[in-house]
Amino acid sequence: MAAKRVLSGMRPTGPLHLGHLHGVLKNWLALQEKYECFYFVADWHALTTEYENPRRIPEFSRELLLEWLSVGLDPAKSTLFIQSAIKEHAELYLLFGMIVPVSWLERNPTYKEMLQNLKHRDLSTFGFLGYPVLQAADILIYKAEKVPVGVDQLPHLELTREIARRFNYLYDREVFPLPEPLLSREAAKVPGIDGRKMSKSYGNAIFLNDSEEEVRRKVLAMVTDTGRPRKSDPGDPENRCVAFNLIRLYTPEARVKEIVEECRAARLGCKDCKRELAERVIEALTPIWERRAELESRKGLFEEILAEGHRRAREAARRTLEEVREVLWGPRYF
Repeated sequence: MAAKRVLSGMRPTGPLHLGHLHGVLKNWLALQEKYECFYFVADWHALTTEYENPRRIPEFSRELLLEWLSVGLDPAKSTLFIQSAIKEHAELYLLFGMIVPVSWLERNPTYKEMLQNLKHRDLSTFGFLGYPVLQAADILIYKAEKVPVGVDQLPHLELTREIARRFNYLYDREVFPLPEPLLSREAAKVPGIDGRKMSKSYGNAIFLNDSEEEVRRKVLAMVTDTGRPRKSDPGDPENRCVAFNLIRLYTPEARVKEIVEECRAARLGCKDCKRELAERVIEALTPIWERRAELESRKGLFEEILAEGHRRAREAARRTLEEVREVLWGPRYF
């Protein structure tokens, strides 16, 4: 039996950081070992909020793909591509737009939330209102059976399922499967250097393309136990130390237990602890940096990988669109 097909994408809005690595990419790496995976750079989706600065998107798209490859996404196992290179997405988006009630889009909880949270941007555009229809086209054009999502994204996927149901019902043919959610395991908490959630917009992120010096500087700047002003004071790393969340991610369990004991006994200072953490983060990022350097040193390799990803994605998308056209227009329309 053929492996089930999975689809997921990411908007190219800037460099990736440790939060993306632990929250999304490690899940993608596991999925490519079990499923037929299609992963795409959602550059058209980026336009919904970045339409005033579109010239940055191609650069960010290339950077995103390089980082995916650097962390270990395998183009022999996963189809990697840029959304706008596969024009079939746009045609299916247009066709779905003819059958989707406006009320479905207006009640989208994310639409309302983003209108509230991004008041500094004008989001009163057709593209922003209709992005769930494009999202449905992205998923359904590959007849994806599984879509990795968090619990908060389930309403988005349900709208895709409603669009598939409506199309199948209107034209009395089961063209599209109803994609099922692959609920992501709860991602490890990755704090930024200031204790808030790691985010580009907060300026608190450790990026995958940071240098060794930058990683050390950022880790040493992390907030530790604010209730421990002196090394001689006993600490409480499990409850008061922001850096401890990162320590748990990058330190062997036996050493984590030692750190807790030494901190509570005031034998290990925060600076020494963060120096050790910085070296562990650098050790974990080094293979990513090395793969990135190899990709950039082998002339034409990146372009070959991308061309093959586009070929495979386009072939799958065309098959679906030919079926859709036949259902809508009949076999002799074109």
